[in-house]
Amino acid sequence: CVHTENCFVPISEIIAVEETEFNKKQRNIGRWHKMAKLHAFTVYYVKRARNHRWRCSDVTFWCVDEHLCNQWTQALKELLEMQKSRPKQLLVYINPYGGKRQGKRIYEQKVAPLFSLASISTDVVITEHANHAKDNLFEVNIYKYDGVVCVGGDGMFSEVMHGLIGRMQKDSGIDQNNPKASLVQCNIRIGIIPAGSTDCICYSTVGISDPVTSALHIILGDCQPLDVSSVHHNNTFLKYSVSLLGYGFYGDILKDSEKKRWMGPMRYDYSGFKTFLSHHYYEGTIAYQPAKHTHGSPRDKESCRTGCYICKKSEKQLAEQTKEHGLKHEEGEEDWKVIKGKFLAINAVNMSCACPRSPKGLSPAAHLADGSADLILVQKCSRFDFLRYLVRHTNQDDQFDFPFVDVYRVKRFQFTSKLSEDNESNVMDIGKKRFGQFCRDHPACCCNIVNSTWNCDGETLDSSAIEVRVHCQLMKLFARGIEENCKDEAAYSQSHTEQLL
Repeated sequence: CVHTENCFVPISEIIAVEETEFNKKQRNIGRWHKMAKLHAFTVYYVKRARNHRWRCSDVTFWCVDEHLCNQWTQALKELLEMQKSRPKQLLVYINPYGGKRQGKRIYEQKVAPLFSLASISTDVVITEHANHAKDNLFEVNIYKYDGVVCVGGDGMFSEVMHGLIGRMQKDSGIDQNNPKASLVQCNIRIGIIPAGSTDCICYSTVGISDPVTSALHIILGDCQPLDVSSVHHNNTFLKYSVSLLGYGFYGDILKDSEKKRWMGPMRYDYSGFKTFLSHHYYEGTIAYQPAKHTHGSPRDKESCRTGCYICKKSEKQLAEQTKEHGLKHEEGEEDWKVIKGKFLAINAVNMSCACPRSPKGLSPAAHLADGSADLILVQKCSRFDFLRYLVRHTNQDDQFDFPFVDVYRVKRFQFTSKLSEDNESNVMDIGKKRFGQFCRDHPACCCNIVNSTWNCDGETLDSSAIEVRVHCQLMKLFARGIEENCKDEAAYSQSHTEQLL
């Protein structure tokens, strides 16, 4: 076979191989134009662009020997068949209303042709109302699919995640309302095709919110385990969270922005500015269990990247602890720490929560799959100090380097307020007698608010007493984490080459 330039491609990153009708106009090269007939095949492969963006590129090989051409084509197709992690059948949910209402167009124009090229068959469901996908996942035969793809924003992903995890627990006879229940891992991977107003989860697990890049990760069969936090109140299951669980500042922003959906994405800026000026703070008590199994810490500057060794070590350590001590040890009260105070913001993140506006995210060293969450407590401070803290989310300075900010790596935590205690909450009894009164001495410009709202992955959660538990690697995504930036693309390709063309 002859080609005009060298091209090194790992088999694991070849999308498809197809026989090609040779274009006669191309035969005017050297001695090739004298040949009566040429035979060709085209290799479609992943090409890396800047900022973690992937594209489908192709290279065509040709020769005069038809048998040799067929041999190459067959050999490459057999090697692709050996890539067992690749999906062959997918269930696709498209939210036609999310973001700028472009979900259906994005899928049909950018994603479906790539799935077809890779010989992936799909069953597509256009969602018609809220929880359509979630309800549908309890009815369909999900075990015939190699994965579930959601086309939309973080809200659409959350709906699919709740449906898939809930279905797994139902089929295994596990009660989600029991906060101490050990949940069954969900081995059916979820793919995210970003098409919403917020795509934080996609950005934090792939490195960019780009439909083509995400589609290629799905085609290659990438697998990224993901921690999931369960949120309970009074032995009742409320929600699952994979990114942000925020009370105070981020909860107030979400609650206010929900009333202004007509403004589009601009509503977050407006509500954020309004919430910052109001400067509400809330008094309550946090009780948490430190994540002693993890090998990292929130301030060690060790970012979670593809093949993260901290996630792998923490998973192994957590499995050994559970095997040795069982759940009873985990529930032991002797490990709990209690903090009482006035908080502007209480944030628990399972991932960095990076986005284009905040490239480092809320916790730059948070890990996707280490069985822990980073609990960030922002104590009452001046508006100016709080602004200094918020600004550091957009630059390279250490955002935890303030006397009013504390961060802990935890595997469980609880938040309780005086209001919930009056309502006879029984979110365990740790520190129950020490809970403080809600703050009623807001600045003059503030109204007398006694309660905030939880921002649970972009959805409101009205409960002032919750119990949160991190479930290590409960689900899997069609992703590989954020890859390290490679300056020398050719060197990267050669070092990762499994098979050379």
